[in-house]
Amino acid sequence: MTPAPPIAALVSAAAQGDQRAWNEIVDRYTPLVLSVIYKHRLRPADAADVNQTLWLRLVEQIGRLRDPEALPGWISTTTRNECLRMLRIQQRVQPYDPMSDDEPASPVDAVADLDEELEAAQRRQALRDGFRLLSEQCRELLAKLMADPPPSYAAVSEQLAMPVGSIGPTRIRCLEKLRKTPAVMGFLNPRPVGGGGVLGERSGVGKR
Repeated sequence: MTPAPPIAALVSAAAQGDQRAWNEIVDRYTPLVLSVIYKHRLRPADAADVNQTLWLRLVEQIGRLRDPEALPGWISTTTRNECLRMLRIQQRVQPYDPMSDDEPASPVDAVADLDEELEAAQRRQALRDGFRLLSEQCRELLAKLMADPPPSYAAVSEQLAMPVGSIGPTRIRCLEKLRKTPAVMGFLNPRPVGGGGVLGERSGVGKR
């Protein structure tokens, strides 16, 4: 299994009309889009509209991204903005029943409540992207050790044909390589994209 293409290569190819690159971008980042949409608790029809709008905006903007590595941040921020736009529309067109126990949707409250969850979604996406760039040995080892419950070193040694004494040091090296991948470094050190937006806040992702 060869490592997946880096984000910059996919963005460049997609901007030139490469359909396979577009398919890879959609497959890779749809979980991030759906995660952000889910947190806003939109109605199914509105969620579908936000999802479609996000990809249409990316078609329009992909050739203008100044930093292709910041694409996950652009996607999550744009998805959130579209969700908040949809919530504002709902507030204007849906009357609020004061006798109801349900609280009306508030974009202001949504921003306050969802900032942390949005950052978590960005962090998970950055880790997924970084994981794809690791060697096959690192991917296999980290996948085994991240299982729930985690297996014993003896079991991992048998499954991967690795000496027990090398598992710990190899794990540390693989995590350090993960931290230094462009995707994770881009999340830890946000840079401007497109029309001046930035990728997330600095996070606690780092060495383990």
